[in-house]
Formats: sequence, C-alpha cells, structure tokens
Amino acid sequence: MTNPADGPNTARPRRSVRRALGPVGGLVVGAAALTFTTAVWRVIRTPVEPATPPSIVNDVTQLNPIAVGEVIAPTTAEEIQDAVRRHPGPIAIGGARHSMGGQTATEGALHIDLRRYNRILDFSPAQKAITVQAGTTWRQIQEHIDSADLSVRIMQSYANFTVGGSLSVNVHGRYVGLGPIILSVRSLKVVLADGSLLEVSRTMHPDVFYGVIGGYGGLGVITEATLELADNVRVKRHDRTMPIAEYRRYFFEHVRDWSSAVFHNADIYPNDYATVHAVTYATTEEPVTVPDRLIPNDRSYRFSRFAFWVLSAWPFGKTIRRRLLDPLIYRGEPVTWRNYEASYDVAALEPASRERSTYVLQEYFVPVARFDAFVPRLRDVLQRHHVNVINISIRHARQDPGSLLAWARSEVFAFVLYYKQGTDAAARHRVGVWTRELIDAALMVGGSYYLPYQLHATPEQFLRAYPRAPEFFVLKQRLDPTNKFRNRLWDTYYQPRQSSRAAFRAISSARRAAPRLARYGNGTNRPRKPRASGVSRRQSQVVARHG
Repeated sequence: MTNPADGPNTARPRRSVRRALGPVGGLVVGAAALTFTTAVWRVIRTPVEPATPPSIVNDVTQLNPIAVGEVIAPTTAEEIQDAVRRHPGPIAIGGARHSMGGQTATEGALHIDLRRYNRILDFSPAQKAITVQAGTTWRQIQEHIDSADLSVRIMQSYANFTVGGSLSVNVHGRYVGLGPIILSVRSLKVVLADGSLLEVSRTMHPDVFYGVIGGYGGLGVITEATLELADNVRVKRHDRTMPIAEYRRYFFEHVRDWSSAVFHNADIYPNDYATVHAVTYATTEEPVTVPDRLIPNDRSYRFSRFAFWVLSAWPFGKTIRRRLLDPLIYRGEPVTWRNYEASYDVAALEPASRERSTYVLQEYFVPVARFDAFVPRLRDVLQRHHVNVINISIRHARQDPGSLLAWARSEVFAFVLYYKQGTDAAARHRVGVWTRELIDAALMVGGSYYLPYQLHATPEQFLRAYPRAPEFFVLKQRLDPTNKFRNRLWDTYYQPRQSSRAAFRAISSARRAAPRLARYGNGTNRPRKPRASGVSRRQSQVVARHG
C-alpha cells in the first residue's frame, strides 16, 4: 500500500500505459522513433560532395554538369596569358562555382580554374586598399586585413566566393548606402583574347572596365583587382517585424539615410508574403558581446540543415520558423565586429544531399518607387505555382555608375529568392514556367533580374532587362572577334554584330508586348509601360552603326 505522504503514485499510470500499448504498440512507437531519428540523421549529416570526373564542371546546385575539354589551374598571370594565347576557344573561367546556370563552363571548353590563383599582392592600410589575384576569397582578405581594423567595403553576405567571380557578376551585399561591387573597385587587370594583359579603371580603358565588371567572363579573364576597404567597426543588431505594406516607408524613414547603419535586410515570410522581419546592424560604441572577430571556420551547421528541412518539408514548417525559430535566433541585441557579420560561411546553406532536391537562388531588382506594385505580383506567382520558398530577402542598392550589364539602372530594392526544387526534368520545367512569369512581373514595373542563376529567361526578356546588351555585344566583338570566351550564359544570349538589328527588333517587340502582361495584379495598381524596357537614342545609334 502506498503512503500518501510519499507523494502521488506514478507507477500505476506507467503500468497502465504499458498495458494499453502492449508489445505491438511498443514496437510501433519504437519503429516511429527509429524512423524519425534516421530521417534527422540523413538531413543533418555532413554533406559529401558527389564524385565527378575532373572533366565535368558543375555548380553548387549540382544541376548543370558540363563536360569540358580540359581543366587548368594556373598560379601565375603568365600561365593564364599563355593558355589564352594558345587556345583557339572556347575558354571558360571559374572560381568558387556558386553561379547556378552554367556561367563557368561550356561543352568542350578549356576551363580556367582560378582557385589556386589566390595571392594577396599588396595591402595599404593607410590608403584602405588591397590588391589581390582573382582566385582570392573574401575570407582570405578578411583574415589578412582584420588585424589592421579594416573590412571589405562591398561583398556578398557569404565570404567563400572568389573576388574574380564576384566582379564578373557585379555582386552586392547588405550594405546600407552602397550597391554593386563596381562602386568599390579602383582598378583591374584583364587578359584579353589575344593574350595581352590590360589594366583598366574608370579612367584607363573605361569601356573595358564597365564591360568586364558584370560581364560574366565574356570579354576576358580578370586576373587582379584593387579594391577599396572600410573600417572594421562594432555593430549592434536591431530588428523589427511589420506588415509588408509598411516596409518601404519604414526603410526610407529609419534606414536609408541613417548614417550609423552598416548592414540591412528584410526577410519576407512565406507563404502569405504579407509580413517582413527587418534587421539592421548599426555602428555602436558598446563592447562586443561576441568575442570572435570572424566566424570560426570549424563551426558546425547541423542545426541549420535541420532548420531548412523543417522549413521545406514539414507541413507547418514556415509557421514554425516564424513563431519559434526566428524568435529564438533573434533574441537580444548582440554587438559584433563588422568582419564577423561579413564572414558567413555557405556551409550553413548546404544540405546533406542534392541528389533528389536542391536549393537554388533567384533575384529580382525593382525601382524603389515600384516596391508596392511588384509585391502583389510576386505573391501571386509564388502562390499560384506553390513554390517551396525558404526565404525572400529584401536588400537595397544605389544606382550602378555605368556598367554595360547593370542590374541597378536606378536605385532599387533587390528581392533575393531562396527556394527548394526537385532535380528531375519535370521539376526543372515547372521552375522555368514560374521564373519567366516573375521576370515579366519585374519588367512590368521597370525592373530587372539577376544573371548568375538558371537560364530560364527568353532572349527577349534578357534584352528588356539589360537594354545595353547590344553595346556589350559590340565591345565583345571588338575584343574577342572569334568568340573565344564563352559559357552557357553567352551561348544562350550572345548576339554578334550580324544579329544586332535582330536584337533591336526583339527589344522593340518586347515593348509592344508589355501591355499583354497586365494579367499580373489588378487594375488598381497596373503599372505604366516601363520606359526601361526600350532602347535609348544612343543605343539605337550604336545598333544602327554596327548592324
């Protein structure tokens, strides 16, 4: 008999549960627990890069294996010059291989892998400048300059990318008051199709400077870059959640002109796309709460892989992220170093396997005044096609100063879309359909889309998004008359001189087709026909001269 003074009798309920379950029930529970544990382990285990022959060049998505003719890994500029001079083409250039549509290779090409071409050549703390070889990663630079209390001025959110690749796509980051990386470049050295080495800047051969940055390896091999640096300061995190309808006003009133703001982004929560979580890092004199000056290289990302699995595969994963994970992650207002916040590792995004599904990026740029016109179109496309969106991050960028393939032809908001898709042919086809609809939605408001990702855009969409492309084509024909520098991007969209008139006609046709895209959104916020989709008088003259 149990003494009441001994507390409640817990043995009897346990026996009752065991009796109710019985041996079969126990086996079912055990099997379920084992199944769940196995599934979790498959998700959080350390990723293993698939074994591929040296002659196959792929990218991080594992969606674009390309058989090249030869791969070289030079360590000197002379090796690069000699290879370019001797090889008739095609020649493609690669770095960290984080573009996602074959922008680093084409069939049968000589692939120049620049990852071993990664020395830091000169560093001047007094001038806040550094000169590096193109295969150098941002992390290498950070480790070199941190002791001098300096930081990279403009780079992506993640530090694994190479400088050459970043320049080739004209990257941007989360920096407030800045924009494309071209704003921080002092000069470059480029190997042209004849093997010559040319130094370019805003004042030396500016046509090549503005063509090579954001030129996706179509004009030559970037070998060196001199970049501007900034002070490595302490930054404090501030965050706020709000309806997306309030975000544009909030950004202009509280972030855009805040001199202390260093980093900013706002995450749109799927699947209703009605709420944003805005995060700003601003300079502070408070002591750091995180002692590390850079994120440790040996950090484990098992929790990140588990979180992405929850977000992308669980029935209420998106709600769990918003209600549970984000409040946990964004507790408090930590103070870190700028370099710490700029040293994220892409390992945090890498799943255990990409065999059956993969995570992919897209990005759209919208003039700041058209933010509220674009959001409903974005929401409509993603919801109609049931896109498995992990996150949409809003960034801001100032106008590009003049690159031929500028994605920021004016001050823009960038919508960075991170989603999960299947790897089979049917899944790829479905992605192509809704991607083209999103590109049309951006074009309808005078915007553009980013070129480092899957090549789903039609040639007409490409020309509308990049109206100075005919000028780029003319420059390429002058510098690379035999089309030696190629990759899947330029195999898809490059139109040589004899096609310049066709390019002009395609843009004009696209302008006439714009009203037919009015199915996006309702009549109350239907945008005007975007002037940016046409060709300026100057561009028309260029096409006429060279057509």
